[in-house]
Amino acid sequence: MERDDPVKITNDMEKDITPPWLEPMLKIKFFHNCAIHLGLRRKECNFYCTDCLEKNRAICNCCKDEEHSDHHVIQIRKSSYHEVVRVAEVATKINVSGIHTYIINGSDVFFLNKRPQPKGVGAAAGKNAASPYFCAVCCRSLLNNFMYCSIGCKMAWIKNGGNASFLLEEVKEKCDSNRIGNENGGTSKDSGEGEEGSSAAKDVKHPVPRPRARPRKGIPRRSPFF
Repeated sequence: MERDDPVKITNDMEKDITPPWLEPMLKIKFFHNCAIHLGLRRKECNFYCTDCLEKNRAICNCCKDEEHSDHHVIQIRKSSYHEVVRVAEVATKINVSGIHTYIINGSDVFFLNKRPQPKGVGAAAGKNAASPYFCAVCCRSLLNNFMYCSIGCKMAWIKNGGNASFLLEEVKEKCDSNRIGNENGGTSKDSGEGEEGSSAAKDVKHPVPRPRARPRKGIPRRSPFF
């Protein structure tokens, strides 16, 4: 994956490319006992509600069922003493492009924040490194050609002026078109063409490749009796 050069990003642009709940979630401490449900079994706080920004706290399973049943709640899990989140739970809320995906217990997950690594591992190891791919922020060695080892490293890249975004592509395109329309006095000449082009692209049906037929086995033959 090609890495874009860092560019200057203003505060207004940062609001457009980073959801307001993401950075607070990365800073919250999880896996402690809930103060409200101390006497219950499911009291470990390993959930986060993206809709309740005013509370901004980790919640337990009981809190989730009582107060956040109709909200978008993300479950935080642990792998090797580090916090992870399943890709399916965040991919519909943020743009996860460039973040390294790991498979843990049969599920694709992201690490929330960067992890400490031993000395001599990563970009500092140079030619002795086991992998040629490194995180653009913490220089952690990666297995594949990704740009960030965690969601937190992508956040740090954006805050340091890197050319990246957590905004989903369809939302980002809508915001860009609205911004261009406001700059042109609320009108856009190519708006109609864009709608026709998008609808035409949706109507195109791509042929579905047929699975390759397995070769037939030969006729079974018995070995001769002697």
